[in-house]
Amino acid sequence: MSSEAVPSRAPIRPLPDLLISQIAAGEVIERPASVVKELVENALDAGAGRIDVRLEAGGIKRIVVADDGGGIEREQLPLALARHATSKIASAADLESVGTLGFRGEALASIAAVATVSMTSRTAVATSAFRIDADSGTVEPAAAARGTRIEVADLFFKTPARRKFLRAEATELAHCITQVQRIAAAHPTVEFNVWHETRVALRLAAGQAQARVLALMPENFGAAQRRVDAQAPGIDITGWVGLPTAARSRADAQYFYVNGRYVRDKVLAHAVRAAYADVLHGTSQPAYCLYLSIDPGRVDVNVHPTKIEVRLRDSSAVHQFVLHAVQAALAESARATSGESAAPVTRLADLAAAPRASVPGTGARGTQQGLGIAQQVAPYLAMLAEARPPAVPEGAADAAPLGYAIAQLAGVYVLARNDAGLVIVDMHAAHERIVYEKLKRQLDARTIPQQRLLIPQVFGADALDVASAEEHAETLAAIGLDLAPAGPAQLALRAVPALLADGAGETGPQLARDVLRDLREYGGSRTLTEHRNELLATLACHGAVRANRRLAIDEMNALLREMEATERADQCNHGRPTWVQLTLADLDRLFLRGR
Repeated sequence: MSSEAVPSRAPIRPLPDLLISQIAAGEVIERPASVVKELVENALDAGAGRIDVRLEAGGIKRIVVADDGGGIEREQLPLALARHATSKIASAADLESVGTLGFRGEALASIAAVATVSMTSRTAVATSAFRIDADSGTVEPAAAARGTRIEVADLFFKTPARRKFLRAEATELAHCITQVQRIAAAHPTVEFNVWHETRVALRLAAGQAQARVLALMPENFGAAQRRVDAQAPGIDITGWVGLPTAARSRADAQYFYVNGRYVRDKVLAHAVRAAYADVLHGTSQPAYCLYLSIDPGRVDVNVHPTKIEVRLRDSSAVHQFVLHAVQAALAESARATSGESAAPVTRLADLAAAPRASVPGTGARGTQQGLGIAQQVAPYLAMLAEARPPAVPEGAADAAPLGYAIAQLAGVYVLARNDAGLVIVDMHAAHERIVYEKLKRQLDARTIPQQRLLIPQVFGADALDVASAEEHAETLAAIGLDLAPAGPAQLALRAVPALLADGAGETGPQLARDVLRDLREYGGSRTLTEHRNELLATLACHGAVRANRRLAIDEMNALLREMEATERADQCNHGRPTWVQLTLADLDRLFLRGR
């Protein structure tokens, strides 16, 4: 190749400062909400007790953030707008233990590179405020109270190509409000106000942490949440997690903070989700607001320009700490009460602390008195036979939080009475949890007992199910199913887990189809590791007592005793409550007694 054919290359040269800032802005400033985030975080770092945000055209036309923080001295104003100028770090050692929300020293310069910016500030000792225009650099006296006011106008007018990617005003406004809410949840002692045009879009008074969280979370969160509070050397976590009944279809009510900074971290999000593994399956999303405090030296916040991602130095240990803290809260926390009437009790742990009341008819020793209700004795709950008490022992009331059965309602609910009042149990949901936990223990011990069917169930199946049964034969055997092709379009079910044997005659074919569907969805090689809980939940649902099956009194009592001995028996595998407690006071309120 001749030398003339070699393409010429432009000489290497330094980029202009404005272009450098515009490139940096591309990483930091995505939309008006990005500007709001940077300015509000700066206000918090300045010690603000009140932050006001004013927006026009969803923040596209104008953003004003004013605070009552410490302010900036006159001679420091030009530096505040300069690139890589900050008061928050001074050395590499400082970078290893950042304790502020901002630290890069590039936010204001990046904003000024794509918009018109002016800043007015006054310190507590200054006789007047001073205003600086970012474009001209001119500093002049101004009238203002202590604090800082930053105005950003015509976002991206200096980079028109970026402006084309902005959405409708309403969408940009929603992002701005969401950004303020995320920050406000971690700073309850600071007042936040957001105006759009002349309308108040958000108002959050300074107050207690729980009140702030409840103001930001969905309405049903307050009645279905549990407190998280756990400590270990160098780390602690506090906050609130929603019960499965407060789950949502979207992950829009999930707030996680590391040292006061809102983050989206895969390790932390996975830890929380894993804590819900036994009570929330499918695509439902839990609601939570959690605050992790950790030694700043154990977390690196300098991994993303927007600082929304972090890197944990002991990620496995932190993952386990968060997982167990949330699990403990979901399993043990006491109920929250509000107003005149508390919500019905739905946690076994709550009954131990609940005030005892005298229930007429329980007898002096808390024994159950017969009510003369005729019950057909069904053999269905053979698996619970060992749990049936031959008689109610003396002093049993204190040892039986769920009390003793008195009747069955509509073939669905078991009614029982305890020292607090009336307990209502969803017998299918409760039995489903019992079967599920037993299957888990058996699978972990690699000892799921099989029950051979006297007559194999042969049923029609499509080609996909037949192929799946052949492909996943080993996994099917591991969970106690003997399911194999019986022809080109048939499957034969010859054995099921012993816990499911009583219902196999009714649901065998559907059970097989549902399990094969799960295996295809999750992948056979990973099912018993990553998706064990989902697969066992499917089995348990088919093995649980069905609605409209009449139970004898001793069978109902056996179910109650099994619930009391079963972990997480307060909720079924799908997150629904398995029982509720109505106290005598609750019943009195229903009938307006005492009024």
